[in-house]
Amino acid sequence: MADRSLRGIRLGAQSLQSEEGVVFMERTQYTYHCASCDRDTTLTFAADAEAPETWECRGCGGEALLKVDGGTVEVDHSGDKAPRTHWDMLLERRTLPELEEILAERLEFVRARRGAGEDTRAKSA
Repeated sequence: MADRSLRGIRLGAQSLQSEEGVVFMERTQYTYHCASCDRDTTLTFAADAEAPETWECRGCGGEALLKVDGGTVEVDHSGDKAPRTHWDMLLERRTLPELEEILAERLEFVRARRGAGEDTRAKSA
C-alpha cells in the first residue's frame, strides 16, 4: 500500500481542464494617454467590444483619454451633473432665514439644558 500513495491537489489551485479545442476571441489593443502624468497605457479588449473614451490612469488616477489616429478623443463633459451635497438638498427645502431661526431655537435649547445641568450638579455637590 505504501508504494501506491494517493495524491491530491489543493482546491482552486489548478484546473484539470486543458486548453485543447478552446478558441480565443479576437482581441484589439487600445492606447490611453493621461495628460496629467504624460503616461500611455495600453489595454486589450475583445475585438467586438466598444472601447470606452476614458480610462482611469494607473499612474496618477487621473482621466486618460483614448488615442485615435495620433490624437486623443474629445470627451463632452457638459452633461455631467455635479453631485448634490447635503447643504444643497437642505436649501431646496428651507430658506436661509428659516434655517437661521431653527439654529437659534436649537442653540437656545442646548444652552438651557447646559444651564439646567450645571445647576443640578452645583446643588448636589
